[in-house]
Amino acid sequence: MTPHPAGGGRHPAIIWISGGDSNSIGNFWDKADPENDQTAAAFRDAGIVTLYPSLRGGNDNPGYREGFYGEVDDILAAADYLAAQEYVDPQRIYLGGHSTGGTLVLLTAEMSKRFRGIFAFGPVAEASDYGGQFFYADLNDATEVKLRSPIHWLGSVTSPTFVFEGADQGNGDSLDALSAESSNPQLHFYKVPGRTHFSILAPVTAVIARKIIGDAAGKGTVSFSQAELNMAPR
Repeated sequence: MTPHPAGGGRHPAIIWISGGDSNSIGNFWDKADPENDQTAAAFRDAGIVTLYPSLRGGNDNPGYREGFYGEVDDILAAADYLAAQEYVDPQRIYLGGHSTGGTLVLLTAEMSKRFRGIFAFGPVAEASDYGGQFFYADLNDATEVKLRSPIHWLGSVTSPTFVFEGADQGNGDSLDALSAESSNPQLHFYKVPGRTHFSILAPVTAVIARKIIGDAAGKGTVSFSQAELNMAPR
């Protein structure tokens, strides 16, 4: 977790779930290539308290990887921890993630209303789309697959949830499928032209960070237009 911000008062916070082996955390502290910046540095650079949780079975943690299932409980436990910090505003805790992390945070959005906003980059609609990688369950068991697949539970989302993907390369078919399936006004879907599954991260997380700071300053809740995402600095 990032250090206590300078100054008093309570600050907005975000939990960030990485892609790939989203149960583990790696090096988020060194500067990354802006074409593939998975560190979510824009949030901590903006003064937002940022927590990178290591989930069950990841790193040296006890337990075992369940792949898009029990990990939801770990994220909610991380939110409880954040809310208990005297310098965190418990009403302004956000959640974000990329790729497998994006799938996991979308599932979390379907299970909990505690987050002020949720940002899912490049999730899949069906967990089986990973071809068994990162799944840790029986791909032939339809119930196991369904329980791990966000597309079946979109109606359960009760917090503002924003799903992003690069239009040039990524899980665009999944974004289209999720958008077509959803009639939930809390869900918002955006494809950003000229961006890939990875190059979308740096510019759009910077836009999100500004919105979170603006929300904390009383300038309105977080929302986006397609135009402002299209024009995010390259």
